Amino acid sequence: MAELTHKKTELKGVLILIITAFIWGTAFVAQSEGMEDIEAFTFSGIRMLMGAAVLVPFVIFRERKAVSNLSADGKIVRKKNNVRTVKNGFFLGVVLCIATNFQQFAFNYSTSGKIAFITALYMFFVPLLGLVLKKKVSALTWVCTVLGVIGLFFLCVNPNDFISVNLGDVLSLACAFFFAVHILFVERISDSSDGLTLSCVQFTVAGIISCVLMLIFENPEAGSIKSAMLPLFYSGVMSCGIAYTLQIVGQKYTQATVASLIMCSESVFAVLAAAIILNEIPTPLEIFGCVTMFTAILLSQSGELITKKLKQKSNKKRG
Repeated sequence: MAELTHKKTELKGVLILIITAFIWGTAFVAQSEGMEDIEAFTFSGIRMLMGAAVLVPFVIFRERKAVSNLSADGKIVRKKNNVRTVKNGFFLGVVLCIATNFQQFAFNYSTSGKIAFITALYMFFVPLLGLVLKKKVSALTWVCTVLGVIGLFFLCVNPNDFISVNLGDVLSLACAFFFAVHILFVERISDSSDGLTLSCVQFTVAGIISCVLMLIFENPEAGSIKSAMLPLFYSGVMSCGIAYTLQIVGQKYTQATVASLIMCSESVFAVLAAAIILNEIPTPLEIFGCVTMFTAILLSQSGELITKKLKQKSNKKRG
């Protein structure tokens, strides 16, 4: 029964992260279009503060409801937990601010396809950094990761244009690294922190830092911000407020390496969304990339179960 519950819990995490990837994938177009009207720090700052604003009422409601049922000692314990969550949220906010702004600036120098591919390399950095942190990574996970990278390459990149390297590509690679740090830290703290509060704090920190940098390095105009309001709203409410919160919740039930692989399917959803909404029919290479990507995800989820069944059969034969 315990094993069945564990499997159900893992499935819950996978489904939540797939929804996360779907929202991120559909928001990628909005993120790109928003850059046509406003600059990077302006876009990042406003969308992050929008994400925080969406969560504030829920955080206050949950906190008041929880505190009302606690004893004096319970309130002290909860206060300590909240302080720890805020500290963790501050660190996540700084990392998220760096990662998202690297990605936003990349749009000024590189194509959206290359940015999507290089950013998604965080699924390779996650297990690599995991080794540095002495986390065991199975051979199957590495196979799935490599398969995922291959799928993303065909999905996002024109092979004829991939040889040239520009500043946008370098910024995207830095973005991938910091997203990997973000994912690993979320895995470490998700069990001991409230997901809503953690998300709200990280968006607030990332938004404030971006807005300060906006006032220093950019010249935001009300008219331009108004023109970009629809992309900002979707990126802020859906991509930040909802999707990043779902990421924290979903990672409670899924290993960081597998979670990064699942979340990279955002590129698949981006292509599908473009086909449905913008009538951009995917090429045969893009279709191959989608199939390869989903194969890697399915293999990562079914591999462990298959291995256990083979071991059970082997043990029965020996017995």
